Amino acid sequence: MKRRDSLKMLSAGFGLAGAMPLTAQKAAGRVTLLGVETFVVHVNARGNWILVRLRTSEGLTGIGEASHGGADASTLQFIGTFFERLKGRSVFDMEWVRTTLAQEAAQGGHSAACALSGLEQAMWDIQGQALGVPTYNLFGGVLRTRIRNYANINRSSDPRTPAGFAAMAQRAVEAGFDAVKLAPWDDMPADLSDAGKVEAVTQLGIERAAAVRKVLGPGRDLLLDGHSKFDLARGLQLVDRVEFLKLFWLEEVTKVAGLPAMRKAQAGRMAAAGGEDVFGLQGYQKYMEDGCADIQMPDVKYCGGMLELKKIATLAEARGLPVSPHGPASPIGNVAAAHVCAGMPNFHILEHSFGEVPWRAELIDPPEHLDKGHMVLSAKPGLGIRLNEKTAAKYRA
Repeated sequence: MKRRDSLKMLSAGFGLAGAMPLTAQKAAGRVTLLGVETFVVHVNARGNWILVRLRTSEGLTGIGEASHGGADASTLQFIGTFFERLKGRSVFDMEWVRTTLAQEAAQGGHSAACALSGLEQAMWDIQGQALGVPTYNLFGGVLRTRIRNYANINRSSDPRTPAGFAAMAQRAVEAGFDAVKLAPWDDMPADLSDAGKVEAVTQLGIERAAAVRKVLGPGRDLLLDGHSKFDLARGLQLVDRVEFLKLFWLEEVTKVAGLPAMRKAQAGRMAAAGGEDVFGLQGYQKYMEDGCADIQMPDVKYCGGMLELKKIATLAEARGLPVSPHGPASPIGNVAAAHVCAGMPNFHILEHSFGEVPWRAELIDPPEHLDKGHMVLSAKPGLGIRLNEKTAAKYRA
């Protein structure tokens, strides 16, 4: 076959310039970032949801989440600062974002990390739309489109009595979840010098967890989060005291320095999970090298975004470690994380903040829907969702 004939066949088969779909032609050029909007939605006393929407030269918009940075005003300021660096750049400049802006975010604390992550999610949403494919196809395609979620009932359980937690756990079971998490020791005093108070809170937390285990029965997973409330000595004792609950995991009972010892104590009895506050690939490399957890829990809002989540998961995969992304987020943050989880070989389970507000599902269009505790990803371009501005305006902070 002559060279000119083979080139004709290639052109016909692969749709070279002139035969490319319109979306691909746009993507081949510079889809540049032109504008940013932020939406602050009031949830409850635990915090607001901060949402980011980017606009491009092609009229495309993308959505992301930057919630729970610790201070809304600081997070919003960082969003504005970072966008000034992004304005006019191609929406495809992802490695520039993570190698340049991420270095600045690492110095700015939690608020900066959330701001960068929210912008980054919105860029991936736009990329998928520009190419006419779901964003998960940009992360290696799918191993699954049904993403298993666990119900975090910690923020919705009221009253915070054993009976109150049990009632919310029952609602989660009825909604189809087969795994439930709570943080039963959140009222632990910061000063652990009062031994009587510490013991009372410890025992109450165990009773809360036991009430939830009774609802779940033996066939569902129970996950407990310690929120770093204990010192190492008490944390090690706690492992013995909660073993009867047959936990799937016990999460970050102590501060980071104590986690390797906690992991050893939990070995063979309950998995050690953690890492929600770790930023970036380098931060996670040290976290894994130090042996802090069996199950890694990067948060798409805190770790640097979707690409960083993917890289962290790949690092964990090389070490034989499963990943369960942290994420007591709005539906937007959960969908962003789920698109990465879709093609993650070492994915285990994703967090879902259950029952926090009755209008949660209506924040996005189409409304959020979980099938038996599983998020079902659509094949629509980008993240496949849009912000419901009426709901966002109704509950604006």
